[in-house]
Amino acid sequence: MAEQKATNVTWHDHHVSREQRQKLNGHKGAVLWFTGLSGCGKSTVANAVDQMLHERGVHTFVLDGDNIRMGLNKNLGFSPEDRTENIRRIGEVSKLFSDAATIVSTAFISPYKGDRDMVRALLPKGEFIEIYVNASLETCEARDPKGLYKKARAGQIKGFTGIDAPYEAPEAPELVLDSDSKGIEELAKEVIAYLEKAGILAI
Repeated sequence: MAEQKATNVTWHDHHVSREQRQKLNGHKGAVLWFTGLSGCGKSTVANAVDQMLHERGVHTFVLDGDNIRMGLNKNLGFSPEDRTENIRRIGEVSKLFSDAATIVSTAFISPYKGDRDMVRALLPKGEFIEIYVNASLETCEARDPKGLYKKARAGQIKGFTGIDAPYEAPEAPELVLDSDSKGIEELAKEVIAYLEKAGILAI
């Protein structure tokens, strides 16, 4: 847990409740936490889900790993400590979206189980939905859309997840997507089906 360094601060309750925001939006807020190796399809599936939900009139947003590292978290690298702080900040931002009755999709490798559990603990039960986009290392290396695996194998990138840094796969995620054998649209529809079954999309 991050240290509270600011002093003389007081929490202010909102006049508009989360239930009122949900009623206005017509659905609940939630955090769709897509996790998996680089190249597994996290961002692609997250954006496909976002498009499908948007077309249904659902309030959504996508937080993508690279985009966040170019702004909010541009002062963080890829050490274990920086990875944890990266996820902590994203968790807090995601919570704000969920509090506002928005369904936010996050696409981060988030390789450490402890970091993902930290974010889960921030949210009310049922609002953190861990989605494991499961693709083998071989599949991800074959795709290698950013050429990162090639650089990692050549020693040009150090601490690359799956090569010389660990990835701790989720033990009990809400959803596992088989990105080895299924297409993006099919995977996105599985996420939508989960949200319907969980009662997120209607109140």
